[in-house]
Amino acid sequence: MQALLAQVQSRVEQQLLQRLEELQLADARLAQAMQYGLLNGGKRLRPFLTYATASALGGSWQQADAAACALEMVHSYSLVHDDLPAMDDDDLRRGKPTCHIAFDEATAILAGDGLLTAAFEVLSQAPLSVAQRLQLIQILARAAGGAGMVAGQAIDLSHVGKSMTLQQLETMHRHKTGALICAAVDMGACSVLEQIPADIATALGRYANAVGLAFQVQDDILDIESDTATLGKEQGADVALNKPTYPALLGLDGARQKARELVDEARDALQALPGDSSILAALAGYIIERDH
Repeated sequence: MQALLAQVQSRVEQQLLQRLEELQLADARLAQAMQYGLLNGGKRLRPFLTYATASALGGSWQQADAAACALEMVHSYSLVHDDLPAMDDDDLRRGKPTCHIAFDEATAILAGDGLLTAAFEVLSQAPLSVAQRLQLIQILARAAGGAGMVAGQAIDLSHVGKSMTLQQLETMHRHKTGALICAAVDMGACSVLEQIPADIATALGRYANAVGLAFQVQDDILDIESDTATLGKEQGADVALNKPTYPALLGLDGARQKARELVDEARDALQALPGDSSILAALAGYIIERDH
């Protein structure tokens, strides 16, 4: 898994750098900030999901390149904005100063704006059919906006220091983290198939929902158990901000059990796929075994 992850990271970063150059950005400092926020490391799990889904449905990585890059641009923009003083107010991201620390707050805001809009330019130019490009744009727009990730962040910020039920916590994370993870799977499928059979769509949806939630449960566990050097960001940040988390509601053992159950659910969903879904199954396990 580690070797395959490294292969995906290398491919995605080459693709992202190429697409940044093709954007012909008109301001040098803005271009530097966008590149800093986009290419300063990262697990690239969302592109991995996109490639793995495309492969499981008989497609190639090349077909999924545009979707993988667009997803990572949106994800990176969200991190640049999340780190801002008005949001989570973080000084470290992936072991390096956050974008607003490395540059300044206004430049970080604009860099995030630039990455978000660039994602849709990349999708509009994908070497796929018009129907596929339109569907990819629709999937990403919905997942990233007020019906998805942005809504999750709003829910998160509005509950700092407040109690939350388990159901409310799951709702928040299915939007904040899960929406883009689900989009990664959907976009991998859409990059290969113009029409996705209903049974395959259902199976992929079950898998993505379970993996997305497992990812967040593990993040909450790592915020307690790991350290700043390993995480690449401030350890204990959620506790310091008194944010609702799975360990806070379930205890550490309960959170670990929840993560294992979600991985089992994800792997069970893959049984309905006709192709080789072993990489998707392995990735589900990696998500709760990772240390950062």
